[in-house]
Amino acid sequence: MKRDLKVTIIGGGSSYTPELIEGLIKAAGELHLTRVVLMDINEERLDIVGGLARRMAQAAEAPFELELSTDRRAAIEGAHYVINQIRVGGMAARVQDEQIPLCFGVIGQETTGPGGFAKALRTIPVVLEIAREMTELAPGAFLINFTNPSGLITEALHRYTQVPVIGLCNLPIGIEMRLAKAFNVPRERVFIDHVGLNHLNWLRGAWVDGQDVWPQVFEQEVAEACRAPEEKTFSAELLETLQHIPCGYLNYYYNRDQVLKKQLKAEKTRGQEVMEIERQLFEMYRDPNLREKPKLLEKRGGAYYSTAAVSLISAIENDKQEIHVVNVMNQGAIPNLPPDVVVEVPCVVNAQGARPITTAPMAPQILGLTQQVKAYELLTVKAGVEGDRRAALQALLNHPLVPSFAIAQKLLDAILEANRPFLPQFFG
Repeated sequence: MKRDLKVTIIGGGSSYTPELIEGLIKAAGELHLTRVVLMDINEERLDIVGGLARRMAQAAEAPFELELSTDRRAAIEGAHYVINQIRVGGMAARVQDEQIPLCFGVIGQETTGPGGFAKALRTIPVVLEIAREMTELAPGAFLINFTNPSGLITEALHRYTQVPVIGLCNLPIGIEMRLAKAFNVPRERVFIDHVGLNHLNWLRGAWVDGQDVWPQVFEQEVAEACRAPEEKTFSAELLETLQHIPCGYLNYYYNRDQVLKKQLKAEKTRGQEVMEIERQLFEMYRDPNLREKPKLLEKRGGAYYSTAAVSLISAIENDKQEIHVVNVMNQGAIPNLPPDVVVEVPCVVNAQGARPITTAPMAPQILGLTQQVKAYELLTVKAGVEGDRRAALQALLNHPLVPSFAIAQKLLDAILEANRPFLPQFFG
């Protein structure tokens, strides 16, 4: 007999939440879902988003009870799954993360480079608190981490807690959806050889119904880059050189000069654009007649976010033995990376969680960058947990987007000072 399921969403006042609620509504029967708790420290946002979520649930005659809470411990108690989607410091901190690096001639991005470093330092103490509360109040519950930088945060949770944690990103499912559409099959019939770290990964293989379609997929990608280079992130020459298809975030590494030039000339950062989109979204969410997620939410990003989260929970809860690309401890899945670091790879997901599938070693043309960024991640985790300034400086010095020791020093000083209220591990 199935258990009555409780799912708690930490950061429930996020503009993303209506999409997640939509997914939970669709899967409520399959999950035997009886309680959903939206928890947020921002009561105003929680009330607005929660109001829409309740109207959505009522319109669909959802079988679960929807609760709103600003009490994290009460929200976590008795949960079977906790979805973490917090943003410590809010959107203002995101904009700051994008702007500070630009002052030193470095790319400003919320999950990659110094911006992602700053976000991780703010986030790590909070997620460790959440994990400690889960150990006490919801033993055995799975923590599904969406909070960026997802792989780095998952690394911290694996190293410093015993909570079962799986890091999730919508990029892999986006690839699967795109291939499913191209071959006119359901996503479940697509398998991808996706290897690397979160936001630092490459596609190097694809199968549909067990048939190898990688040559066709790769040739098509190269052909599109030749036909419309202005519409593609990566040139045909780069693809031919790598013999892999990079994820979009590798644009910051492979096309660094062009990206930095564009950012320095831009009137607004991406964070400032998102703040405006969110302002419009929350005006819509306030409408008492709105009972579904608005189309504008697509401009916020995060396509297939709900599908990724709900299908992962269902695979665990229903012991499906499905394959999902998620962030877990390597355990030898990528043979030429250490077994005790978090990687983003295909995993078999069942009632025990996610077990990585052993795959081929990473090729030299992608291995070096991966090793360097993983070293940065491990040092950032140490700095974020211990408030270790030397480890923090070492982390920035190891990041490929930081050009020199002098700039690393200046960046660290600026980041720590700007984030002082959120860094108890450094300032007490």
